[in-house]
Amino acid sequence: MAPNGEGAAAAAAAEKEARGRQQKPRRISMEGLQRAMSDLALELKKADSKKQLQQKQAGGGGKLPAITEKVEEARCECCGMLEECTPEYVRSVRERYCGRWVCGLCAAAVSGEADRRHGGGGGQTTEEALAVHMAMCGRFNRVGRANPVLMQTEAMREIFMKRSRSNSPRDHAHGGSLTRSSSCIPAIAKDINYVNK
Repeated sequence: MAPNGEGAAAAAAAEKEARGRQQKPRRISMEGLQRAMSDLALELKKADSKKQLQQKQAGGGGKLPAITEKVEEARCECCGMLEECTPEYVRSVRERYCGRWVCGLCAAAVSGEADRRHGGGGGQTTEEALAVHMAMCGRFNRVGRANPVLMQTEAMREIFMKRSRSNSPRDHAHGGSLTRSSSCIPAIAKDINYVNK
């Protein structure tokens, strides 16, 4: 044995160093990494050239055709949003919506309004639905953009007005006010009595 336990300490240090080497991952050299990237780039280039050759043989040519139609900016007559459209598309929208150009969002809202009114037996045409939607957009642009709190208050007032005009017999029996169907006090008292027993 070595004096003062030097041999044991040296053996422990050598064992610790051996474990440290086993746990560290193998390092990849920069040269190996560059070689792998080069091989990958070569394979991708081969696959791309093969694909282009197949497209040429099929008659595709590999390039998209250039857009030759003019594009113009059209402003929605309801909300004021600008969209880039071809003149042919603008003409088709104007034909569908009584000579007015409306964006896709407003067109969906007008169609929904016409369906809702027509489905309820109102017989509202696209022209009438467009007038209703344009009036709503105009009111929003005048009031809602300038004062959003006032617009939210107005919407809440409309909800309460519709609620008060409801055709439900339950509402008419109580004069249209909001009432609860029964008291919860008996149920609470029953629970308290059950706990106290």
